[in-house]
Amino acid sequence: MNHVTVSTIQRRSPHIPKHFYTVLILSLILLGASILASLAFGSRAVPFHDLIDGLFRPEVDTYEANIIRKRISRTVFSLFCGAALGVSGSLMQAVTRNPLADPSILGVNTGASLFVVGGMAFWNISTASQYIWLSMLGAGITAVFVFGIGSIGRGGATPIKLVLAGAATSAALSSLVTAILIPRSHVMDQFRFWQVGSVGAGTWSGITIFLPFLLIGLLIGFLTSPALNALALGDEAAKGLGVKTGWLRLIAALAGVILCGATTALAGPIGFIGLLSTHLVRLLIGPDLRFVIPLSAIAGAVILTVSDIAGRLIGSPGELEVGVVTAFVGAPILIFLAMRAKVRSL
Repeated sequence: MNHVTVSTIQRRSPHIPKHFYTVLILSLILLGASILASLAFGSRAVPFHDLIDGLFRPEVDTYEANIIRKRISRTVFSLFCGAALGVSGSLMQAVTRNPLADPSILGVNTGASLFVVGGMAFWNISTASQYIWLSMLGAGITAVFVFGIGSIGRGGATPIKLVLAGAATSAALSSLVTAILIPRSHVMDQFRFWQVGSVGAGTWSGITIFLPFLLIGLLIGFLTSPALNALALGDEAAKGLGVKTGWLRLIAALAGVILCGATTALAGPIGFIGLLSTHLVRLLIGPDLRFVIPLSAIAGAVILTVSDIAGRLIGSPGELEVGVVTAFVGAPILIFLAMRAKVRSL
């Protein structure tokens, strides 16, 4: 086999999947509709003319217009978090060649949670920037640990072994989180709202801190997608195409950890978004990651924003946190995927 470099693979004109443009247009329409719905609906619905006033007429100072302005940061934050989790799920599935890989299923969210609650309990951390660094450290260590455990024994890191390792690790880390929290009631009060996963606390300052991590993770995901396609053929085939599989896995996994860790730090451990968005996109356009990753970002943003809207409507006059909604929807889908015919590698 003639060896070619990754750059050669990247320079080839990609074969555009069937229905790609149709799916892209529909995704963008759904994205726009979810943005408008997020601004208009909640514990208090806002009429269309007040929506226009809140968005385009800053001189208007009505109660409804101010509600719209407060919802803008929440909506932007929800879109960013959903996009980050969608791409993180795509990258983790590609790196592990495991169709069930997701930050929540592999225990990465729980590892991030452990480090955050440890920071709250022992170092009195309270700022978004402190949450992010601790969360990414916990997510990274957990990802390495789960992959290492799942790689032991015959066959290496098979899908089932990784899921079992992730579930066992998540259970153990959850116990540690509980052990830290029980004797510290002041930390419990601070942690209990964060742990269910919510975008309601999204602020412009938090978005500003989150944005660089989002852009770095997305950029790495897009740039590595051609080589990740080669990795899907198997390590030997990928090496034959000039792909340095070890470095590729490290860089792509790092991007996934950055996206997941930063999101978990600011919004809490929201589960199943990466799993849902990536599987939906693959079902519609196929497995080519050059197209799956950007569409997973859009799908993740739409799913999380719609889940947030549903939580506000169901819990009215209060709200049901988005992490509860995504778990309620995602758990049955995970069970369905696990019960299908034999789990296959990507």
